[in-house]
Amino acid sequence: MSSFSVALPLTRDSADGFRMIKNFKSLIRQNLKMLILTNPGERVMNPSFGVGIQRMLFENANNETFSEIRSEISEQVKIFMPTVQLLQINFDNSGMDQNILGISIEFAIPKIGLTDILEFAI
Repeated sequence: MSSFSVALPLTRDSADGFRMIKNFKSLIRQNLKMLILTNPGERVMNPSFGVGIQRMLFENANNETFSEIRSEISEQVKIFMPTVQLLQINFDNSGMDQNILGISIEFAIPKIGLTDILEFAI
């Protein structure tokens, strides 16, 4: 079966050499997560790519900060993933005592009828 990309983090796979992404849902989830986790200036030849959410981790956990993060994610998705439509971005700051911020992003790709939720913690 053909593949779209290598899955990150890199792990060995006996079938393909490395674990591969073989469907659009997984590919979009990985690309969206990488867009959010990449710091601006970190991507070679594209210094404006990335939200860099880690640098906001120790900001005050309030509506103003969450609104700023939502805005930055929306702006980056419009530029670098224009086929993705963001439906909802939620934050779970119940783990702030352990310095953890949970993020849930509901997104859709209307042209292929795909809707999914990406959840991760930083």
